[in-house]
Amino acid sequence: MKALFDGKIAVITGAANGIGNAVAQYLAARGATIVGVDLSDAVLQVGETLEGDGHHGIVADLTDASAAERVIAEAVDKVGTPHILVNSAGIALLDPALDVTVERWQKTLDVNLSGTFFMAKAAGAVMTKAGYGRIINLASQASVIGLDQHVAYCASKAAVVGLTRVLAMEWARAGVTVNAVSPTVVETALGKAAWAGEKGEKAKREIPVGRFAQPEEVAAMIAYLASDDAAMVTGSNMLLDGGYTMI
Repeated sequence: MKALFDGKIAVITGAANGIGNAVAQYLAARGATIVGVDLSDAVLQVGETLEGDGHHGIVADLTDASAAERVIAEAVDKVGTPHILVNSAGIALLDPALDVTVERWQKTLDVNLSGTFFMAKAAGAVMTKAGYGRIINLASQASVIGLDQHVAYCASKAAVVGLTRVLAMEWARAGVTVNAVSPTVVETALGKAAWAGEKGEKAKREIPVGRFAQPEEVAAMIAYLASDDAAMVTGSNMLLDGGYTMI
């Protein structure tokens, strides 16, 4: 049986660890060639852990407005025109609203919102020209609800959803779909550490299914949106939260 993503090139930001790495593993196992992008030098070795050959790592600071164009240009040069972009790079700096500093507010927006837009714009330029593309932006359940001490994070992720809808509208006729995925807490290494102990147990009790999400579950949702089967899905914000936001 032909692998789902044979012949497809996927650019994944935040690929060195966490959800981004889980997505890279998931897509590579199904035939995709991965271009991993991360601020960490560890991304240069990610290809060694993935199934298949031809993967490529790029170190980049995506808050630099010019970095995205360099990343996509390098991806095209080294691997080929990307078919898929997954914007997974992000940060969560938590403060009560009255205590948020200008620096922490701006850094959150720079990474979560601006970095996502710059990468989508650069990838969108080559995808619309090619007549095909799948862009998936990592948002969060925080995009649709308020969370204590998450003012900058909630604002940035809600903006990612708004951004997603506009790009989906503008690029649909060019064969490029743009969607967002909004998970609850995900049990990555960082997620497990941040939500250890009673804090995490209390949060799980508030989720109807009684647990947090697994990285592979998020990767599976992204893989669907990245596939040809999802050609009619665009401008959506796919919640993966165990029913938390329906309460």
